[in-house]
Amino acid sequence: MKNPVGDFVTSERLAKRIARVGLCSRREAEKWIADGRIKVGGKVVTTPAFNVSEKDAVVVDGKLLQGKEATRLWLYHKPAGLMVTHKDPQGRPTVFESLPKELGRVISIGRLDLNSEGLLLLTNDGALARQLELPSTGWIRRYRVRIYGGITPSMLAKMKKGMTVNGTYYDSVEASINPHPNPLPKREREFFSSSPFQGEGRGEGKNIWLTVALKEGKNREIRNIFEHFGCKVSRLLRLSYGPFQLGSLGKGEVKEVSEKVFRSFVNSDL
Repeated sequence: MKNPVGDFVTSERLAKRIARVGLCSRREAEKWIADGRIKVGGKVVTTPAFNVSEKDAVVVDGKLLQGKEATRLWLYHKPAGLMVTHKDPQGRPTVFESLPKELGRVISIGRLDLNSEGLLLLTNDGALARQLELPSTGWIRRYRVRIYGGITPSMLAKMKKGMTVNGTYYDSVEASINPHPNPLPKREREFFSSSPFQGEGRGEGKNIWLTVALKEGKNREIRNIFEHFGCKVSRLLRLSYGPFQLGSLGKGEVKEVSEKVFRSFVNSDL
């Protein structure tokens, strides 16, 4: 069985090929390969360091891999209380169970934890999902965050510089305390008003609203950083992911990004 590693024009990594079809992310595809679930040319492949061309017959769990569909991108307003996974071991409700069936199989670009809400990007292209998750895109993710505790300028300075929490390094996170929410856009005012606002709250024992911006988005990054400073995050809403905005999208609503808009941002930024 040939493995055309040197043919950069007509070949690509097996995991990337699987991800491009939208079955899963590239990282998940690599695990499927290691588990022996993939065949190429009738033989099981167990190493992700394997290239295939469009002419190679790739079989996943006994089913022939079909050609790549046109790449599509959706904006989704994730409500709190849903897991961003296709199957939760604990049986909790998931984002993908709540999506319209006509979307077909999609995957998320990044994640939001169970209690977080706001903008979540969805796509049918696993390779694109992996690419847009990388900090190297330079895309900023913005959040509106409510914490309970006290914030000082030195804390904000440490976050902006980058810091290590329990052995995990978090790159620069910019946070600023918000004024009273009335001047904010409608969607953000609704988010504020869903829980009583208690003023600017710079002292201990107050609810403080902040705008937080970062490029990495590691698992529970915002919550872990504020907990390190003795503050508890009680609400977290993602407002934007790169050029894409939550805007007026209602909870649970899905909106497809037009190909023209999608291509203009992706081609110019990646």
